[in-house]
Amino acid sequence: MNIGLLGTFEVEVNGVSVLPTAPKPRQLLAFLALHADRVVPVATLTEELWGDRPPRSARTTLQTYVLQLRELISVALERGRALEGERRTAKDVLVTLPGGYRLDSSGGTVDVREFERLSGIGYRAVDAGDYQGAARQLGRALALWSGPVFADVQTGPQLEMEAKRLAEMWLCALGQRIEVDLRLGRHRDLIAELTVLVNRYPSHENLHGQYMLALHRSGRRGEALEAYQRIRTTLVRELGLEPSSGLRRMQHKILMVGPEPRRGQPADGAGDRLVRSG
Repeated sequence: MNIGLLGTFEVEVNGVSVLPTAPKPRQLLAFLALHADRVVPVATLTEELWGDRPPRSARTTLQTYVLQLRELISVALERGRALEGERRTAKDVLVTLPGGYRLDSSGGTVDVREFERLSGIGYRAVDAGDYQGAARQLGRALALWSGPVFADVQTGPQLEMEAKRLAEMWLCALGQRIEVDLRLGRHRDLIAELTVLVNRYPSHENLHGQYMLALHRSGRRGEALEAYQRIRTTLVRELGLEPSSGLRRMQHKILMVGPEPRRGQPADGAGDRLVRSG
């Protein structure tokens, strides 16, 4: 089984999609896929599908959705039987257990798990001072994303929370990859990407700090200072807050010093971890 959650939702068995078109069964499959190989209690599934006001027929309706998913899985398994002698049944893939259900990935790929594995390797490489390795592994992790999580799935309270968690994980990995790229002197290469990001996240201080640093190191001191003024205006207008002390220090440094050193020469820790608020 191949499970894709980081962008367009997809679940394949033997190379055959088992995605239902109806919203509720699709939502159920997304939740089970996110928790693949773990038992998900009926109560948790009920809350996801119907919130805090489930219908009296919720358990029966849930069983109907499970049957619909098993029908799709059976079709995919039939192909496997024809090609490779597949012996599993749909009940072996979508398993009923006391109190809940489990989607058995049978050792297949789950992109969320791969993202977590690769980004974890990247973070450890940063801690070890291996910035080349960190940039490579974090880049591989981020390449698994093709768009927002669950954009094509109806979401309840549980999936909404998971979508926010995964989006935050993506943003953290992205910020860390940009940081190591700055350490490696790739400031000019980052400007286009950061221009998009600071417009998408107008109050995210860490991204703005990285943008200011990339501009300053590229000899674009005036634009770096303009970027500071933009985020300050946004923070004051929308949140009633001044920029963090880290961002203010960066502005002061840019005001007081000359152009930043070039590749491989971060000045006075300016390429270190910048700002952690967002």
